[in-house]
Amino acid sequence: MLARNAGTDEPDQQQTPLQIGHHSPIGLVLGGGAAKGWSHIGVLHALEEAGIRPDIVAGTSIGAVVGGCYLAGQLDKLEEFARSLTRGRLLGLLDVSFSGKSLINGTRLTKLLKRYLNNIQIEDLDRPFMAVGTELSTGHEIWLRKGHLVTAMQASYALPGIFNPVNVNGRYLVDGALVNPVPVSLARAMGARIVIAVNLSSDTFGRGAIIPHAHDDDDRIRPNPENEQAGQSVSTFGNIKNLIFGNEPNTPGISSIMFDAYTIIQDRITRSRLAGDPPDITINPRLNSIGMFDFHRADEAIEAGYVATQKVIRELSDLSGDLQI
Repeated sequence: MLARNAGTDEPDQQQTPLQIGHHSPIGLVLGGGAAKGWSHIGVLHALEEAGIRPDIVAGTSIGAVVGGCYLAGQLDKLEEFARSLTRGRLLGLLDVSFSGKSLINGTRLTKLLKRYLNNIQIEDLDRPFMAVGTELSTGHEIWLRKGHLVTAMQASYALPGIFNPVNVNGRYLVDGALVNPVPVSLARAMGARIVIAVNLSSDTFGRGAIIPHAHDDDDRIRPNPENEQAGQSVSTFGNIKNLIFGNEPNTPGISSIMFDAYTIIQDRITRSRLAGDPPDITINPRLNSIGMFDFHRADEAIEAGYVATQKVIRELSDLSGDLQI
């Protein structure tokens, strides 16, 4: 894969791979972030070009999907699918659920994963892999490290309200990013001495700030006509597009409301978890302009991941050399 110069369509020349021969296991941690997660594909391409091959992979949510496909040898197929998405095709994949448990049933997406991953077991992968799920009834962090790969992926990305919870051995699991958005702890537990973490929420500038109340002459709360329409229902299936994306430029749809709330929660949890268990190298793709439901913007996300990884390649090479034993 080639990076492109900013503002041009001219590709950079292929860089010479950094031949890193390490004895210290390298763990790659792929964080959650919905559509932003396509950037993980660019990260993996950049690492591969630099001669860096992770020994261990851990992922949450979309990170579990990309990481699992990578270790199963299906990253190219996943990238082809991601780059082919348009808003129209995306809507075609979203089978609306009438179960009362979620907005999307997820059957079509599951069939797509099974088409390429079939009945691959996590133990069959050529390197250790682990995904994170959250047990719905207890809030416990569940490490998914044995058994059916696609089911582990489903459980890790089952965002509450969007996808149905996934029954795993009698326990209902939902998105792992609710408890561990960037699962450094998994890579450490699997024996990684060097941990590279990809944080998809690092570019949300200002979300963690506390803004003082602005005292002005026009800060009185007024009735909002939109609030009176809040109880109106969607009358036809054709309105699902408006339900998801919003029907006006500045009016959010249900998915963007949920994803924005989810992003705020994920950002706060990520800050706390990484402060207590920091990685050795953090890759921070610039993804602020990509919404969590913008799966049709894979080209931009993949490039952002590639560029962000190139910035830390030399640092990683130096660190790996220092830890050789």
